[in-house]
Amino acid sequence: MNLKEVLKQTIGSISAHKMRSFLTMFGIIWGITSVILLVGLGKGFSRDQKERMKTIGVDLVILFGGRTSTQAGGYAAGRPIRLNVRDVYDIQKEAHLVKTVSPELRRAVPQVSEFNAANRPIRGVFPSYQSFRSLKVQEGRLMNQADEDNAQRVVLLGIEARNQLFPGKPAVGAIIQMNGLPYTVIGVLEKKQQNGSYGSGPDNTQLFVPYSSMARDFPPPEQWTGTKRGWINNIVFEVADPELHEEALLQVRRILARNHHFDPEDRDALFVWDTMRGAKLTQRIFFVMTLFFGAVAVMTLALGGIGVMNIMLVSVTERTREIGVRMAIGAKRTDISSQFFAEAAALTLISGALGLSLGVGICLALNFATLPDFIPNPEISPMAVAASLITLSLITVGAGMYPASRAAAMNPIECLRSE
Repeated sequence: MNLKEVLKQTIGSISAHKMRSFLTMFGIIWGITSVILLVGLGKGFSRDQKERMKTIGVDLVILFGGRTSTQAGGYAAGRPIRLNVRDVYDIQKEAHLVKTVSPELRRAVPQVSEFNAANRPIRGVFPSYQSFRSLKVQEGRLMNQADEDNAQRVVLLGIEARNQLFPGKPAVGAIIQMNGLPYTVIGVLEKKQQNGSYGSGPDNTQLFVPYSSMARDFPPPEQWTGTKRGWINNIVFEVADPELHEEALLQVRRILARNHHFDPEDRDALFVWDTMRGAKLTQRIFFVMTLFFGAVAVMTLALGGIGVMNIMLVSVTERTREIGVRMAIGAKRTDISSQFFAEAAALTLISGALGLSLGVGICLALNFATLPDFIPNPEISPMAVAASLITLSLITVGAGMYPASRAAAMNPIECLRSE
């Protein structure tokens, strides 16, 4: 039997059982679509989370004062560590593995504009902070070193703060009274898609001023800290080389340990939020999630293959007499085997092509659609496509060979006795 005849009989057999063929093919179509779509969504979640992590900052370490757990330098354990702006200057001068560093002084004081009032958190920071914390303006300008050196009363508004204080009105150049002191709005920040934050909340809700201005105008009450001016909430620094991340952190710990008389190995003396560690952990979580999605989808595809094998075995049973007649008039066992294998292969290959087209098409459509923030745009993963094709090939062989060999092994006399 030549290839043309095999294909003709295959098409005839599928056409004779349209509904059964469609339902059998649907399992394969849905399986391949699931592989591409679920893996694409997993990779999309991972990409979106990585981008949102960048809104906090890249290669950053945020340090908060803790409480010592060991004795050191003649000082008892259990002593609170209160960070000071002098620590920041020492890190700038001595820590060569640190690229940039800034203090953060956070307060909530009343703000009054010409149009509205608020009581939002304010952060006093160095100008370098804006770069490594990914602060970008949609209107106006960022703070510069002259603002810090001269303790200028200037302020940057997060987008939510701007909408509250200047609803539908121009903000840049306007004056805000903060605790009775006039601050000029120099810029409005771009809106951030920010999943996480620290301290007093997301950047969209904040106001940012030069550290020197805030330390002068809004110093923390002494009873908060038990210290004189210079106390800060935390230190933020960016490492110069991601490969030397741990070494940079250790270098900073040693400087602070010297300044505050604690053991550098005392992990409780400082609370550390390391965005690089967080990013690696998040990446591992989403990698495992993507693998899980892919495994579930491949199992779905495998179940579709079992459906093809099952329907082909039913077809062999239904066509027992036909097999006997064909053998009686001279058909070889290889002809019978080729016929049933071709039918199984046609079902799986047509289904696979449809499923691949549908999966890729849905991914492309979702990338052009406007989706809610919590739904990512899926990526078309070459790995998922390759896994689908490999699994489909195995299904084609497995679902076709066994029913085909079973049909070819039948005794023609027994087949002719079948009703």
